[in-house]
Amino acid sequence: MSATYESVTVETSGHVAQVTLIGPGKGNAMGPAFWAELPEVFATLDADPEVRAIVLAGSGKNFSYGLDLPAMGGSLSGVLGEGASAKPRAEFHRMLTDMQGAVSAVADARTPTVAAIQGWCIGGGVDLISAVDIRYAAADAKFSVREVKLAMVADVGSLARLPLILTEGHLRELALTGKDIDATRAEKIGLVNDVFDDAEACLAAAHATAAEIAANPPLTVRGVKDVLDQQRIDRVSASLRYVAAWNSAFLPSKDLMEGISAAMGKRTPEFTGE
Repeated sequence: MSATYESVTVETSGHVAQVTLIGPGKGNAMGPAFWAELPEVFATLDADPEVRAIVLAGSGKNFSYGLDLPAMGGSLSGVLGEGASAKPRAEFHRMLTDMQGAVSAVADARTPTVAAIQGWCIGGGVDLISAVDIRYAAADAKFSVREVKLAMVADVGSLARLPLILTEGHLRELALTGKDIDATRAEKIGLVNDVFDDAEACLAAAHATAAEIAANPPLTVRGVKDVLDQQRIDRVSASLRYVAAWNSAFLPSKDLMEGISAAMGKRTPEFTGE
């Protein structure tokens, strides 16, 4: 794969490709380049008959801090304005569905994907790992569906796909509190398949599983994934459409501005319900 990307690197060895998040935001945060490039990356790999499995990883100490708020702030400014009219809300809805589509490109790929997660996996990072087939974590991994702490409803995939991964009680606890959980807890509730001593061991395990998948007959592997995916397609699509409409209507709020300001200033927010 010869293309060069700003937000990821892509390497292929044998029948396994590795897609590595590289930012450019701090902690592999997801900015405009990520949302634009991810669908192209997975579509290209999915169309390559030599690629039979994909490993998804993060560079450095963390998998992803999630949405790059400083980089994406300009895209949100119109809809966040007090009394935002229909036009900025419609533009936000389009942007949001594009972002949903970027993560769905991972879920809808016919090539199985194994995630290797180390360090922080927050917000959009959880959206992303909820779209893969198999999740492994290093012992230092920490997870958070943190959007609620910013006065946001998670809208790019977590609330659509995690119900197919976690039991309802565990999901509601994560989504309603925004709490952080460690790798041990993530394994216990079924968010990850297994936990490894460190990032190196986690990545090695992901590659071993990807190689095991790639050694099987590719048409049959795709058939297995197609049949499993078919059971969730309508449910996930309906949930994504609903949350896109909900956030386009209700996202603008004083609480959201307070949540973002508090996050940027590293202080405790004071929410008023406005």
